[in-house]
Formats: sequence, C-alpha cells, structure tokens
Amino acid sequence: MPQMVFINLPVTDLRRATAFYQSIGATKNDMFCDDTASCMVFSDTIFAMLLTHEKFSQFTSKKIVDAKSACEVMLCLSADSRDAVNALVNKATRAGGAGDPCPTQDYGFMYGRSFEDPDGHIWEVAWMDLEAAAKSQPAAADA
Repeated sequence: MPQMVFINLPVTDLRRATAFYQSIGATKNDMFCDDTASCMVFSDTIFAMLLTHEKFSQFTSKKIVDAKSACEVMLCLSADSRDAVNALVNKATRAGGAGDPCPTQDYGFMYGRSFEDPDGHIWEVAWMDLEAAAKSQPAAADA
C-alpha cells in the first residue's frame, strides 16, 4: 500500500471550508465526516482533514495559530502543467480564497503559484519538468 498523507487543518467554519475545498476539486469522503470534521480527498494518497477548532484541540495542547496573521506551514500540491497551476489558483480565488499570497515562481523548468483558503492556510501549486530540472542542475562534483 502506498504511503498516504493526512493534513489536519483547523477551520473556523466547517461548512464554508468544506464547500471551498469541493470548489477547487477535492471530494468529500462522508465515511470520515461529522459535524466536527470533513475528510477532503485530493488523490488516492492525499487527504485534508478539516477540523473545527474544538475537534482540532483534542489532538494538541498547543494554541491554534491564526493562519490569517501567522504562518506555521505551507502546503504544496503538484500539477500536471502550467495551465493546471493557473486553473487551480483561479478556482481557489473564485471560491473565496485569496490568490497569490506568495510571489509567483517561474524558473522555466518549474512554475508555481499559491492561494490561501478562507482560514488563511497557504497552499502552493507547482508544476515541474523533471527532465529539464535535472539538466539545469550543475554536474555533481566527482567524489
């Protein structure tokens, strides 16, 4: 079985957050949802667990960071093309997120943009031409 990633995010309005993630293409797995949590599926191996602050607090004694005023983590999703990067950021903006809180990155072989969800969590979206990236790296020094 491939290793899976579950990203746990505290949200202030579960219904709004769920609708936002559905708007950008994630699907809701009702088997792991209730009035305190929504399991949002990006792929067979990537899941975002949206948790009310009360539910999130059951897993940590630390203060929940206000993601609109502080940044604890930046998440990144891969995309199949530059157009797919732009499409996802545009979807997020139309769905109520903030587009491009971080500068666009364009290195030719790699292209990335970002968005914030309604709670301020930053998601980067990146495309990379792995073959071109490998060619752009200087040759490793002989050991």
